[in-house]
Amino acid sequence: MFDAPVTSQAIWGVEVKSLDTGRVLYQHNPRTLVMPASNMKILTLAAAAETLGWDYRFTTTLEAAAPVENGTLAGDLIVRGAGDPTINTRNARAVAVFDEWAAALASAGITRIDGGIVGDDNAFDDEGLGQGWSWDYLQYGYAAPVGALEVNENVARLTVRPGAKDGDPAFVELEAGSGLLLLNRAYTGAAKSANTIDFQRRVDQPLLTVTGSVAVDAPAVTREVAVVNPTIFFAQSLKDALAARGIAVAGAAEDADDRVDLRQAGARRVLASTQSPPLRDIAMVLMKASQNLYAETLLKAVGAARGGLGTTQGGRLATRALLASWGIPEATYVQADGSGLSRYDYVTADLIVTILQRLYADPRHREAFVATLPVAGKDGTIAARLKRTRAEGNAMAKTGSISNVRSLSGYVRTRDGETLAFAILANAFTVPAATVNWIADLAVETLANFTRR
Repeated sequence: MFDAPVTSQAIWGVEVKSLDTGRVLYQHNPRTLVMPASNMKILTLAAAAETLGWDYRFTTTLEAAAPVENGTLAGDLIVRGAGDPTINTRNARAVAVFDEWAAALASAGITRIDGGIVGDDNAFDDEGLGQGWSWDYLQYGYAAPVGALEVNENVARLTVRPGAKDGDPAFVELEAGSGLLLLNRAYTGAAKSANTIDFQRRVDQPLLTVTGSVAVDAPAVTREVAVVNPTIFFAQSLKDALAARGIAVAGAAEDADDRVDLRQAGARRVLASTQSPPLRDIAMVLMKASQNLYAETLLKAVGAARGGLGTTQGGRLATRALLASWGIPEATYVQADGSGLSRYDYVTADLIVTILQRLYADPRHREAFVATLPVAGKDGTIAARLKRTRAEGNAMAKTGSISNVRSLSGYVRTRDGETLAFAILANAFTVPAATVNWIADLAVETLANFTRR
């Protein structure tokens, strides 16, 4: 399969190992460094599970230093974050958190805030983008910048509605707090015409240009746009949420980094505090949905757990120390980010299988880790793959996808019930990605059909 002429120009890195016997069943360039795409999340989650623990929760607090006078907070409301990525629309958690905070402020006798909403993001550094991320996709939601304050996965909703007639400018609206200026070049197309709405972001300034057309008889088109400053976006979202719940805010949404007069955390009182779901739940979204923001957040949180500021470099050092303690040579990987979005990331198939074997063998990790993986034909990023085969409902694997890179690594049981760990990574191909995925799926199906009898 991996020598097929159709992918003769591609680089395959493949390894299959029995977790029951420890025997390697198949190898193809197992120690060749290749880009993993989102298979890098396997390394990130391994480091997070070992360093933070599966029950780890992020804490976010509402704080103030000013007094409350006749129902008015005579100063700023400060929201201090530690990286919780779960305050978003999944399971309506953002709504629940904002409800909780509004109720806590009301219980504290606060019906109005004379100051602004200030976001304290100083648990992490301000390097929001990953090393080696490409400039031409930074406007898209999957490349949203990371921060210690994150709401709705740091993406703002772009809405495009048709005008009254064919040829009219389209109506364009971008959610508040994105930090972007809009240049509308979208127009209204003829009835039943194709939707061609797209958007580009300038590299040299925060300008989002919307192009293409939306049919005059079409419903509104929505897109997810990565915000510029996650902290400002969080503060603005909180300000809007409080206003909607009857608590007026006189001041603006601000980043604590822009305030020289702000009291240090130790000099503030806590008005409300909320904890995220545990890591075991966060990891389900990380892996099954392949959520890049979660990965970058966890890598910085791993770095912060070693003491001090949460940085990507700190997370990389912690991951390196962990893998070294597992006997994994540094020469078998290059880690630039936590998500695999970077083209500076490299791993070997042998490395991935070694980590899969280690997590499976450890009773602290096996159940929680395996539960995070997409299940073939059932859920996550392989819900539509390997259906009507022995791998359906059997193979559990993490996908990976960036330009000219596809990966699939995880576990599958053979016809005899033997558990295999596998890593299949493809780079440098020019055939359609669907062809590469088909070959990888065929290999997994072959493993599911394998028997020693």
